[in-house]
Amino acid sequence: MTELPARTERKLGLVIDLDTCVGCHACVISCKGWNTENYGAPLSDQEPYGADPSGTFLNRVHSYEIQPDAGAAQLVHFPKSCLHCEDAPCVTVCPTGASYKRVEDGIVLVNESDCIGCGLCAWACPYGARELDQAEGVMKKCTLCVDRIYNENLPELDRIPACVRTCPAGARHFGDLGDPDSAVSRLVDARGGVDLMPEQGTRPVNKYLPPRERDQLPDTGPEFDVLAPLLAPVADQPRGFLGWLDRTLERF
Repeated sequence: MTELPARTERKLGLVIDLDTCVGCHACVISCKGWNTENYGAPLSDQEPYGADPSGTFLNRVHSYEIQPDAGAAQLVHFPKSCLHCEDAPCVTVCPTGASYKRVEDGIVLVNESDCIGCGLCAWACPYGARELDQAEGVMKKCTLCVDRIYNENLPELDRIPACVRTCPAGARHFGDLGDPDSAVSRLVDARGGVDLMPEQGTRPVNKYLPPRERDQLPDTGPEFDVLAPLLAPVADQPRGFLGWLDRTLERF
């Protein structure tokens, strides 16, 4: 079994804005692409073009329709991956020590050479964040793109997780949640960021920003319909051939 560190020097993680996420799955595609091409063994697919396709993904987006007490129903898109918990049960249950939490940044990783694919970590994870790669026979999970964020060969702008770099809506944020003055920590404080399933006692590092009420949305000024000029009538009475045809038909 693997022991968790008593403390970590940093708590790198994600802050996901459920009010901004549009469910485009760009984060899913970029995660799949980056990790398949750059990290460890590729994330395999089984019968991707067959009748029953399946595959290994480290990040998924679920969509839920929510009916508030008042007003119209809302469609909430919910991205989910490993939350890099402080009390990660996937680590302590691992029989070979393949799963571990790094002291320097708090990232939870899997040493694939030591993993036997027993699936105990997936059973212990309350968030369903681990998947067994059917082709490789080992467990896979989000690494926070550890091979990107420390890669000095990349431009500094790209030294963030692929999902964060790709998100077109700016719904994903990355940083040190152990630093109260970091941008992500200030964002969590300002928006009331929450843990996913706090009753599990895992103390996830990743936080979610809940959807805002409609009256809490930023004031963008008076509404403006961009199509209004195109929909305005061009004439009160038909003219030309259509006008002649209209007058002729009125006689019958």
